Amino acid sequence: MDKRSQKQANMASSSNSEEVSSIEWEFIKMTAQEEDLVNRMYRLVGDRWELIAGRVPGRKAEEIERYWMMRHSKVFAQKRKEHRARNS
Repeated sequence: MDKRSQKQANMASSSNSEEVSSIEWEFIKMTAQEEDLVNRMYRLVGDRWELIAGRVPGRKAEEIERYWMMRHSKVFAQKRKEHRARNS
């Protein structure tokens, strides 16, 4: 087996994690400063989540992306309304 085939085989066998439905995601709580920074960074660099996460202390790229998707995606519009109603 060549190196490429071995690498692909290793990747396939190591990815045993289950995917989580985005509908099951919980809302990410961020401070106003974090939200502002994420919004400004997104305008500058787009969806380069790793780069944005590097500027927000204590946050991972996955958290930043999930926050952005839940905050700006039409799919989550109803969930946002329900979340706001519960927390008002």
